[in-house]
Amino acid sequence: MQKHLSDRINNLATSQTLAMAAKTRELREEGKDIIGLSLGEPDFNTPDFIKDAAIQAINDNYNSYTPVDGYVELKDAIITKFKRDNNLTYNRAQIVVSTGAKQSLANAAMVLLNPGDEVLLPCPYWVSYAEIVKLAEGVPVEVPTTVESNFKITPQQLRDSITPKTKMIWYSSPCNPSGMVYSKQELRALADVLVDYPNIIILSDEIYEHINFVGEHASMADFGDMYDRTVTVNGVSKAFAMTGWRIGYIGAPEWIARACNKMQGQITSGANCIAQRAVITALLAPVSEIKFMVDTFKERRKLIISLMDTIKGFKTPEPEGAFYVFPNISYFFGKTLKGHKINNATDFSMFLLEEALVATVTGDAFGNPNCIRISYAASEDQITEALKRIKEAVS
Repeated sequence: MQKHLSDRINNLATSQTLAMAAKTRELREEGKDIIGLSLGEPDFNTPDFIKDAAIQAINDNYNSYTPVDGYVELKDAIITKFKRDNNLTYNRAQIVVSTGAKQSLANAAMVLLNPGDEVLLPCPYWVSYAEIVKLAEGVPVEVPTTVESNFKITPQQLRDSITPKTKMIWYSSPCNPSGMVYSKQELRALADVLVDYPNIIILSDEIYEHINFVGEHASMADFGDMYDRTVTVNGVSKAFAMTGWRIGYIGAPEWIARACNKMQGQITSGANCIAQRAVITALLAPVSEIKFMVDTFKERRKLIISLMDTIKGFKTPEPEGAFYVFPNISYFFGKTLKGHKINNATDFSMFLLEEALVATVTGDAFGNPNCIRISYAASEDQITEALKRIKEAVS
């Protein structure tokens, strides 16, 4: 019956992060001791004060359909958060709450892209960007970067990539998978190029905003000449350890927000009622409430970088945020390790899974075929053991 499936789904790539997670579970069920460093998921529990708010919502009998674009009280909390943390002023009509930031991204693609519209994706980019663009019948255009450029595009690269078909540019900062952070000055330099192309919409994915080790977070929409053309995407999955609660949101020009509201109304309608009530409490809490997690990630970053520096063939820039390292492992291409011929990053990632029993993700999934992504959202003992296994496997 495969022939009855749509071209849309047949042409859609499987998420490599989820595929590796599934493979990891399969091997564990076979009794193998796999250390999973593939998923972008904090290994902390959701803070108790947020869980208490959810319990209170249950006791208060929140159980009905929610407004498509979110509870008014949650939208007000998001408005407060944007102003407090990002110096961004939005009104309720500019906010849309969704079932995770991934739905926020999909909404934006579906309401803004027509067939053949090009979307610039600075590489590396989050694994689902390109496939979401394709689902909306857009054309993803990769803009390559290197370890030497700290995985950031330059203003000249941006200008050279723009064509008459360019409709949007999508990027994340802090970046998944590289962990790099665009400074305010770097974003301003990119904005100075975009000023010359007023029809290009910017999608700024800021889901890792608070996991930042280098200083103040910068938002493209903070620039007056970019505000009316920027969709700022955020959520609570990463900083608040709430991945399974599935709440994301956007702040956007009102015409885009209204279109996203319309789209969402025909797909999922409003997000989960209990999760929304809990997120009100999360967003209104002082950022200091989650500082302990950020401090822990910073210590783990120091540990994993120090261990990687002892492995020949790994070229690893120090990430500035998020909880990933993205080493260049092209040194191993063309080599045979323990009977495995390594032709590319996918081969190397599978080699580590089978021989070192460590799950990572190929850089091919992120638009960079020379790297792999390793998450350090794991205990120090797990990180130490994983890097020990990797070092032994490639020695």
